[in-house]
Amino acid sequence: MSIPQNLKYSKEHEWVRVEGNIAYIGITEFAQSELGDIVFVELPEVGTELTRDESFGSVESVKTVSDIYAPVSGKVIRVNQELADSPEWVNQSPYEKAWMVAVEMSDPSELDLLLSADEYEEHIRDH
Repeated sequence: MSIPQNLKYSKEHEWVRVEGNIAYIGITEFAQSELGDIVFVELPEVGTELTRDESFGSVESVKTVSDIYAPVSGKVIRVNQELADSPEWVNQSPYEKAWMVAVEMSDPSELDLLLSADEYEEHIRDH
């Protein structure tokens, strides 16, 4: 299972890639493998304010619907619209093609509350 070292992770299985003050957010390979085949992704609109640990969208698989939680707070500045037509990218390319939103962080110190790749690996080992 892939857990890229350059990302931060939430205990709810979201990943964060930081570029300056922008956080790109998606769900981890572990999360998509637990959910099964993703058939629909619901994401917020550009301009939406996200609050850390609150739901901002959902992914629907053949088995279930699961909320996506904001690992950091801030304003959505980009949404990956291509996931509407290609939700299977979440299964096929969770860390590259399947980023979900880009957020301008309002409090970058929240990144310190997230897990490193090694900590996340330990977290999912318990599941």
